Amino acid sequence: MNSPKRNYRATFIMDNRGREETIEQLVDGVKKIIAEVQGEVSAVENIGKKDFIRVTDKKLTGATYVHVSFSAPAAAPAQLIERLRLNNSVYRTFIQSA
Repeated sequence: MNSPKRNYRATFIMDNRGREETIEQLVDGVKKIIAEVQGEVSAVENIGKKDFIRVTDKKLTGATYVHVSFSAPAAAPAQLIERLRLNNSVYRTFIQSA
């Protein structure tokens, strides 16, 4: 039996330093991972590059922020964070219920 899907809004801070892929290609990779955890992406909004308020890495003082709205089972956010932890093109991930 399928568990009911909930709506989420994720903010990803993308890191494409030293890569040839565009931000859009990196976001496509994130969308594939969302699909792997039974998520359905409904909207993607590229907010653009912003400087960090608190810089933790002197080599990375700002990055591109992308909002992704998706619906997925309740377990999906934790699975998504776990899969993205090893993905060095995603610098940070924030997921909230929408």
